Amino acid sequence: MASERKATADPARSLAILWRTREPTSRSAGPGLSVDRIVRAAIAIADAEGLDALTMRRVAEALGVGTMSVYTYVPGKAELVDVMIDTVYGEMPRAAVAGDWRARLERIARDNLALYQRHPWMLRAETTRPVLGPHLVGKYDHELSAVADIGLTDVEMDAVLTLVLGHVKSAARAASEVVDLERETGMTDGQWWQSHAPWLERLMTAGSYPTAARVGTAAGQQHGAAYGPEYAFEFGLQRVLDGISVVVAERAAAGQPG
Repeated sequence: MASERKATADPARSLAILWRTREPTSRSAGPGLSVDRIVRAAIAIADAEGLDALTMRRVAEALGVGTMSVYTYVPGKAELVDVMIDTVYGEMPRAAVAGDWRARLERIARDNLALYQRHPWMLRAETTRPVLGPHLVGKYDHELSAVADIGLTDVEMDAVLTLVLGHVKSAARAASEVVDLERETGMTDGQWWQSHAPWLERLMTAGSYPTAARVGTAAGQQHGAAYGPEYAFEFGLQRVLDGISVVVAERAAAGQPG
């Protein structure tokens, strides 16, 4: 998945900060400055204003210290974003989820959706190259436990998680775009639909698109908009789980004596 992050973090420096193998100090910053304080300030900025607003200078201003003091603890924005991502992963629940594998995966999907809703900048910050920090590893280990006992191979377990979390991220991105459009245009999806629906229905019904007219009208009336993010997430999640259930059933049948 493409990312808008331009800088590449130095792996040695990122891992040292992620795992806190060293905690530098800055005499000029005074007592109390730490990687954790810097990261929390950066997350607050990204939550409120987005990833584009995040700079080392902005973080320093939020903390009331000089910019160079921040660089003493975190060498650059790329490394900072890595630690921000891993820190946010630490918010994820780790308690065991009752129920079968389907209920466990459904819970994982909803927990990840809630994470994106709290921190929408994550949709841009994450890449296919994972941030190998302790919270990511803990999250991955916890989520694998949802499918550890259902007959899948290790590779299939990883692929199942990738499939479910990919659907979550896609749905979260679409929902985030709806919010962005409302902010940029000053018009909600419902208002957009109300202004366009009569014209669309008239034009498509009068033309050669009877199926599009019927289905589009039904969907628009159902959602009160051109697109329903919540419906899309729920419908898609259940279909993803239906597909996984086929694989689980095949593995169970293959394991039965003939």
